[in-house]
Amino acid sequence: MAPPWPWSRGAARSARRGRSGLRLRGEPGSANGASSFHLTWLLDADEPLVEVAAVLEVLVPPAVDRLYFWALQASFGDGSRDQGAAHIGLQWNPNHPRSRAVNWGGYAPTGQVLAGSASPLPSTPDDPNTRDYGWEPHRPYRLRISPAPGPPGRWQGEVTDLASDRATVIRHLHAGGDRLRAPVVWSEVFARCEHPSGSVRWSGLEAVGASGRRLLPKGLLVSYEPGSAGGCDNTTVALDEQGVVQVTHAERAVPAGASIDLRR
Repeated sequence: MAPPWPWSRGAARSARRGRSGLRLRGEPGSANGASSFHLTWLLDADEPLVEVAAVLEVLVPPAVDRLYFWALQASFGDGSRDQGAAHIGLQWNPNHPRSRAVNWGGYAPTGQVLAGSASPLPSTPDDPNTRDYGWEPHRPYRLRISPAPGPPGRWQGEVTDLASDRATVIRHLHAGGDRLRAPVVWSEVFARCEHPSGSVRWSGLEAVGASGRRLLPKGLLVSYEPGSAGGCDNTTVALDEQGVVQVTHAERAVPAGASIDLRR
């Protein structure tokens, strides 16, 4: 869901495969120039969702000047129509001070970028979706998508620094719909497959139903952008004492299609 990164354009990509046929080196060859991997929530919800949240912590920050994007995503709807989807997350983005940024943006079903309110946060490159935000490694941040005050169909993206308990509303998106569905957390990495390993942890995944009931996913479905589609085959996930970790440049220990049980 992230916008294309400049060096992803063109057909001249230096992807190389090892003897196993896996894509372990070179630029990602996907359409947007990223290697992506996802954790789709497995919910037993019998009611519409009106809020989703997740806690993100950067454990090992990137070591290269490339875009890394870690986000919580959800789709919008009104019970009969799809209203598109949006993602909120932290970025390692060389266009911003100290490469630190936060993004809250998305796309309508037509592919058009969703309109929204002006953000109170500055943006060095004047990007309406991506704003300067000085996150720090080893510090948990709660990402939340919820209804915005005012007319229906507007959705608020908020990030809370849990160490200081400081909440920041990024802005409101004018997506339409009255409910959320299909929550997922993901990493999009615009670095070469062999660039130094980095990792983030996801925890505190929860949703709120229309009744106000708190809903927790029972598990997560693991998926990777396959090497045949341009993804790096050396990304993986792991379960630790606090949550689920997504790792780049590491031997794949959990296969695509596996489910991680969160009922512990």
